[in-house]
Amino acid sequence: MGVTNEAWIERARREIPPRKLEKQLAVVRAACGVFGREGYARASVDALAAAAGVSTRTVYNHFPGGKAELFRTVITWTANTVRDAQLARLHALLDPERPPHPDLLERDLVALAYAFTDLIAEYPDHFALVRHIHAEAGHVPADVMAAWQQAGPAPVTDALAEALAGLADAGLLDVHGDAPLAAVHFVALSSATIVQRSHYGVVPLPKEESDRLLQGGVAAFLRAYRA
Repeated sequence: MGVTNEAWIERARREIPPRKLEKQLAVVRAACGVFGREGYARASVDALAAAAGVSTRTVYNHFPGGKAELFRTVITWTANTVRDAQLARLHALLDPERPPHPDLLERDLVALAYAFTDLIAEYPDHFALVRHIHAEAGHVPADVMAAWQQAGPAPVTDALAEALAGLADAGLLDVHGDAPLAAVHFVALSSATIVQRSHYGVVPLPKEESDRLLQGGVAAFLRAYRA
């Protein structure tokens, strides 16, 4: 699943002096807001340092790789947080050990789609960063893109695929031998539609439109995958 932020902090407390760790975390938190507003390409090290209330030298002391290393730290940190929230909701709503009654399958999948979509409003800074990643993909270092995928999207997709495979084992779905692809299709037909239409929460959709897209997306998924 990857390293949680709590585990990272616990290890850092053993390896980094308290004042240095406190300063490092302050830089990361401030940088999250700057990157969310300006994106990767436009954000300068001077602006990042000013937002954290430190000198540019301090930024480089903590992040010798400069802006790229800091951005990687920020996006990994926020991706860890959102990943844990997504996994908690997934496990609460789709438990392979307790599959729903066939008549309630659509209800539970719709609830999961809403649960994933609600995170956009709960973690606006993270989704602002993701919006910039997609918009500036050609300018963001490849290792940073890979770190983000490994921290957040990949583990969530894997867990969703496992949950859908469990529903297939219970005779509720037919994933046609490719549970990971079914997971991709579920997200594409439900929460990803809201993300795209709302521009990652920048322009929230009316509730009626969100309901239509989410419920219609899950219905389309079930037309393709219901056993």
